[in-house]
Amino acid sequence: MNIRKCFLYCYLVYHKGIWCKFFNSISGYLKHKLINAIAGTLAVLLITTGTTLGQRTQIKGFAEIVTILDEDGKVSFGIGEQDLFITSELSNRISFLGETVFKFSPASPTDFNVSVERIIGKYNYTGNHNLLVGKHHTPINYWNDTYHHGRVFFPTITRPLLFQKDIVPIHTTGVSLQGLNLGKTRFGYDFMVGNGIGAGDSLDDNTNKSITAAIHIKPKDGLRFGLAYYSDVISGGPSHSHGGNGNGNHEHVRVNQHLLNASVAYFGKKYEVLAENIFAVNHNDSIGNPLSVVTYVYAGMRIKDKLVPYIRVDYLHFQQEEPYFAYDNTTAVLAGIRYEINFLAVVKLEYQYEHHDLTGDVSRVVAQFAVGF
Repeated sequence: MNIRKCFLYCYLVYHKGIWCKFFNSISGYLKHKLINAIAGTLAVLLITTGTTLGQRTQIKGFAEIVTILDEDGKVSFGIGEQDLFITSELSNRISFLGETVFKFSPASPTDFNVSVERIIGKYNYTGNHNLLVGKHHTPINYWNDTYHHGRVFFPTITRPLLFQKDIVPIHTTGVSLQGLNLGKTRFGYDFMVGNGIGAGDSLDDNTNKSITAAIHIKPKDGLRFGLAYYSDVISGGPSHSHGGNGNGNHEHVRVNQHLLNASVAYFGKKYEVLAENIFAVNHNDSIGNPLSVVTYVYAGMRIKDKLVPYIRVDYLHFQQEEPYFAYDNTTAVLAGIRYEINFLAVVKLEYQYEHHDLTGDVSRVVAQFAVGF
């Protein structure tokens, strides 16, 4: 139909009084098409926008610079761990956490090693209850479950000796159920099944799995009470554990390991207190149940908001029949002062003294500048 015939048709329709019906039919058709087009466009926008908003990725980092004055008067400057911390929200229920540490290692050809500390996928299946899979920091005590590798948040420069002596299984690769801030007491729980101490990050030659069960409450702001239990079967042979547990490369007999941790933490506006104790039993049929006791107590007092003098006492006691941990009873004391420039920049100065029954005494003065970025 050409343009002239079209105009003629419209004129006749108008004069015959059927223009309104024609207009209504056309407008209805156009309205139907327009509504469908708008709905389709909105659906595409909602889907793409939802995907974009759900993919929120943040990359943060932590680093430290240290200066050490040893008992021989030698001064050493160095860099500690540099931590790359990645989080990503894939949807309103699924998220990812990755933590990779770069640290000095004289055995490496580049003088540095790369260590994947955590890779965790989290699914929030209801409320404050989560399912987590991957490589975790074992939630066996307050320090390991709270501070991880961001040393700017540590109340002291170094971790307690129970970490340095490999008492705590720092990492576990496995599956866990987690609940946080439940009820009036803000009850929390972690239940984890994972590779045992003799396993790597991707393979466990041991048919037995480690089990971690932890609970805590937070009855008021800054206050937390916790209990945790860890169980594993350590096969005989050389130690090659996740987190470095065990006494070096010594050969071990098969042991059933049981760790029981109790902790109390209070970080208020003025006072800071953190105390943890672990009872460790490495059972073997030939030697029975030797008990090891490791503990530390930290206390600090805040002065004028940013300045915190503090002290920490560590105590490690092993029985001579101990088949797995390195037998060297140790008592340590450190005293220091922490100046918080802001939330992500801290300066600390410490005097550290350690008495070892087997290897003698060690003392040093350590200064640290730690940042988050």
